[in-house]
Amino acid sequence: MNVMVKSMIITVVTLLAAWPAIAQQERKFIREGNELFEKQDFEKAEVEYRKAADKKANSFEAAFNMADALYKQKKYDEALEQFSALAKQETDKERLGEIYHNIGNTLLEMEKTDESIEAYKNSLRNRPASEQTKYNLEFARHKQQQDQQNQDQNKDQNKDQNKDQNKDNQDQNKDQNQDQQDQNKDQQNKDRQDQNKDQQNKNDQNKDQHQQHPQQQQGKISKEDAERLLEALQNDEKNVQEKVQKQKAQEQKAKKMKIEKDW
Repeated sequence: MNVMVKSMIITVVTLLAAWPAIAQQERKFIREGNELFEKQDFEKAEVEYRKAADKKANSFEAAFNMADALYKQKKYDEALEQFSALAKQETDKERLGEIYHNIGNTLLEMEKTDESIEAYKNSLRNRPASEQTKYNLEFARHKQQQDQQNQDQNKDQNKDQNKDQNKDNQDQNKDQNQDQQDQNKDQQNKDRQDQNKDQQNKNDQNKDQHQQHPQQQQGKISKEDAERLLEALQNDEKNVQEKVQKQKAQEQKAKKMKIEKDW
């Protein structure tokens, strides 16, 4: 029993002796991180803060500064995760006020304006005298109003644009339909005119044929042909008369000769 007590005493004394060395290392890494942070070398500063947190897991300063370094590198998701973890563990109101203030800043950078406003409100509940948090809260509210106005304006613009677009499409379709109707009408008129023209040509052909057929049936002759025909008829008649007279003369001669013979 005495041996066990002595062993426990030695262990506690050893831990107490090592504690100052661990705390000194933690402070050393935090100081180096702060120097790098001031030089805006946020990536190396993050590394030093992580070293400090490894030396002292519950170091508020190491965890808080590491989250700040992440925020400065625009690693907003990681920074928000780190700040949120601190908020769940911390009970000191002043520190809670600082944590929620930075959570609000991170959410604002992530364009989560509504959530950032709630974070600033939580910060003021724990640290109501902070002028910086009040200013950031008003800034976030103003941004919220601006975002809402922009959304409404964009909505109206999109509505008007869609309305104009629909009207333009309707007008275009109407013009296209009218053009198509006009083209169809023109084509119909052209076809009708061509059809009428073909019918007229056909009628003219039939008329010419009807006019030519009576001429062929009537056997109409020219004036010259008529005169020649008349002259031929007159000549034939003259020849016939001469022939007849000649025949009468022969008959009379024959009759006279017969009478003389009877004597």
